[in-house]
Amino acid sequence: MTQTWRWYGPKDPVSLSDIRQAGATGIVNALHHISNGAVWSEVEIRKRKYEIEVSGLSWDVVESLPVHENIKTRTGDFEQLIENYKVSMKNLANCGVFVICYNFMPILDWTRTRLDKVLEDGSLALEFNALELRLFDLYILKREGAKKDYSAKEISQAKIQFENSSSNDIQRISDNILKGLPGSEEGYSLEEFSAMLNTYKGIGPDKLRLNLVQFLSDIIPVAESLGIRMCIHPDDPPFSLLGLPRVVSKLEDYKYIFDNVPPLSNGITFCTGSLGVRPDNDLPAIFNAFADRVHFLHLRSTKRDTDGNFYEADHLEGDVDMHEIITCVIKEQRRRANQNRDDASIPMRPDHGHQMLDDLFKEKINPGYSAIGRLKGLAELRGLEWGINRLI
Repeated sequence: MTQTWRWYGPKDPVSLSDIRQAGATGIVNALHHISNGAVWSEVEIRKRKYEIEVSGLSWDVVESLPVHENIKTRTGDFEQLIENYKVSMKNLANCGVFVICYNFMPILDWTRTRLDKVLEDGSLALEFNALELRLFDLYILKREGAKKDYSAKEISQAKIQFENSSSNDIQRISDNILKGLPGSEEGYSLEEFSAMLNTYKGIGPDKLRLNLVQFLSDIIPVAESLGIRMCIHPDDPPFSLLGLPRVVSKLEDYKYIFDNVPPLSNGITFCTGSLGVRPDNDLPAIFNAFADRVHFLHLRSTKRDTDGNFYEADHLEGDVDMHEIITCVIKEQRRRANQNRDDASIPMRPDHGHQMLDDLFKEKINPGYSAIGRLKGLAELRGLEWGINRLI
């Protein structure tokens, strides 16, 4: 696998020098200072690319080239926004960047309710608590029609939790859901978010799937002509939140997408952590079903319970059988090498590390993206890959 590291640009507290020392060779990056829907110019792309390359690294993957909400809802100026997207794709290809990760999650990007769950060893992990999400939906956001999405028991539990929550807990939950975690495309106030929810009235799963396919029908021919590999990230978490549909969560979702838009440039960011949250997802089966179009790997593990909660586990623990996943990856890479494919080495990055050691005392970190936890994850994944390669 090509070992990469997500870097958030010049303001990231983890420097490019740190990343080189961690052992990664490539960077996963986006131009976060450019507003959603605006064109990424060649000037801006080349500026960032030079900054990465002068540090001895390569810009291997864009994560993410964001899809504007008007494209997802196919409203307003969505046609112009799609044209802008195509121009950004062309500019990236002209600058030598050919792998683009994106997602199609409505309004919210990846979602967690707590950023500092204390683990047994004293390190901190990201957590999604389903009860806190319901508390937010019913008693902070007060979403119209929310009660019909929950059982009487779930509503009662959320009410009790809300009444016993401190103002700090209420603020924490709201901020973590609305303000956007690292890499999220937008942050919202409560009022702004309520207004955004209204733009999805009448858009259920079937409509959102159709909108995704129509978007891909527009951009994948461009990707094919440019040699770009588009790779959609699964929903995180992989189920509906706050009444919003999510349509990239399981094998059947991928099958729908690829049946309707078949070219191999229409591919997957295979995120073991996101997909692993669903107990009905067979991760090796999903990988093997679409192995030839896995263009990017997010390797992490989550630990779930029976109440819909999960937290970020160590990379080789939790509910993901990382040994089996990397075995599948190695077999696919060998198959591609035998076919002389130029993408035989799939870029991977260690996703979401624990905050630990010295990073516990730093004033500024990106939750899930501190240095030492990801360094540990990268080392573990590299060792696992090395061992499997020696055995098969």
